[in-house]
Amino acid sequence: MNRTAMIVDDSLFMRKILCAILTENGYTVIAEAASGIEAMKNLHSSHPDLILLDIILPDSSGLDLLTSLITTCPASKVVICSAIGQEQVTKKALELGAMAFIQKPFTPETVTDVLKSLGD
Repeated sequence: MNRTAMIVDDSLFMRKILCAILTENGYTVIAEAASGIEAMKNLHSSHPDLILLDIILPDSSGLDLLTSLITTCPASKVVICSAIGQEQVTKKALELGAMAFIQKPFTPETVTDVLKSLGD
């Protein structure tokens, strides 16, 4: 089954790394966004199976955006991928509906393990 993904991260370097890992795990990256506004625009034309979301974005908080993404595209699984690993931030993201939290910096194996834990 062809699974689709969108990566929301203001770092082009990080988007490229995540894109490579997702591709290796059978995902097709159908959208990338460097900001919250760009992410919401992309959701109007694509409904990815998976959204990888950073918390620190230039125009919005990833936690605020998480709620909007889930409301707009409830079938998408959202995984937070952030350097902010404070316990209260992680807990809040999971309470808001994130399926998992990947701490930056990460290894490809860590991302792969999270993807496998999500199932299809």
